[in-house]
Amino acid sequence: MINTSTWLHLRIPFSFFLLPVYLFALSISASPHIYPAVLIFFILHLFLYPASNGFNSYFDKDEKSIGGLKDPPKVSLQLYYTSLVFDLVALLLSLFVNFYFLLSVLAYGLASKAYSHPSIRLKKLPVAGWLVTGFFQGFVIFLACVQGINQLPVHDLFQIPILFPAALSTILLWGSYPMTQIYQHDEDKKRGDITLSLKLGVNGTFVFTALVFGLANAGFIYYYYTYYSLKYAIIFQLLLMPVLIFFLYWFTQVQRDPGKANFQKAMQLNLISSLALNTIFSLFIFVPL
Repeated sequence: MINTSTWLHLRIPFSFFLLPVYLFALSISASPHIYPAVLIFFILHLFLYPASNGFNSYFDKDEKSIGGLKDPPKVSLQLYYTSLVFDLVALLLSLFVNFYFLLSVLAYGLASKAYSHPSIRLKKLPVAGWLVTGFFQGFVIFLACVQGINQLPVHDLFQIPILFPAALSTILLWGSYPMTQIYQHDEDKKRGDITLSLKLGVNGTFVFTALVFGLANAGFIYYYYTYYSLKYAIIFQLLLMPVLIFFLYWFTQVQRDPGKANFQKAMQLNLISSLALNTIFSLFIFVPL
């Protein structure tokens, strides 16, 4: 029987914040296959991402707020083994998609373990940890989704209309990821984890995120205008406006009170951005434009 602490640390609802990568891949799919598309959704969001969350939580042993958990309970050895079982289930189910998708899931699982495990602990390396996390959560998973959903030959992935949005997925995550670390500075310092956000400082994290997110936003507008139409680019920008408004509002609050760089505000930004992106990509999937 899986105990409550283990379930909480798997943070299955937190997968919602990574759902935009899958939906973006589905939205550009020319000939999606329903069976693998549904299976990939479940593999990623019910098994692979929770396995990564649980593994990370086990080795971090956080006492203060983490992504998706304001008051994390103490971890147990059960969490470690459960995370490995979830990884194994993700790999076994991937066999029913195809071999390339299986390799991508395996690579993601190994990268997430390298981020957390004390023998490597990429979390101690601000730039390497940031690069690896964004690359695997964005570029690797995006290509795996496009390939699996459309059952494409692998060599068909190596074309600009697919590689460009894959890169955009990573740049978007590179921009947002430091904001998920902004309230954990004290805990990270205590553990000796030098995250990119800790290195940048609170104000530096906001400025860095604004610059990288701005680059990602410009890239999305160019992508939609070039490969779809001006209408797509305008809709993307309009629906993303709540994210920009909240980001600026939060930044002005932090200027007056640095204590506002807290868990609650970070999760609100995460939720608003995920809702906006999930809405945009779902609209492009299901509504003819």
